Amino acid sequence: MSEIEKEVIKATIRGFSRVMILWLLSKKPLSGYSVAKELKRLTGLNFHPGVVYPLLYELEENKFIAGEWVQKGRRQMKCYSITKEGTELLNRVKNMLEMPLKEILKDLISTA
Repeated sequence: MSEIEKEVIKATIRGFSRVMILWLLSKKPLSGYSVAKELKRLTGLNFHPGVVYPLLYELEENKFIAGEWVQKGRRQMKCYSITKEGTELLNRVKNMLEMPLKEILKDLISTA
């Protein structure tokens, strides 16, 4: 695979990363570390903390997710969950994907 192909794939996945985070958090609350692990599991790409945490902070600042400090053993960690606003945004994205874009995505998936 050429470098430009790799960059196109990375850019596509990064473009969906906020939506993937909202989707993950709609399933259950997760720590930032767990979000990064799940993104890797879903995409096969490493999501560096320097990428994941700024996205989490941005989503939290815009009230799409909420972080809460919890005690895990002797450590404190921030656990993120989706908010009402985040759920509404995720639903808007889902509705958008139901439009003609759905046909493009179906075609892309079926030819893979």
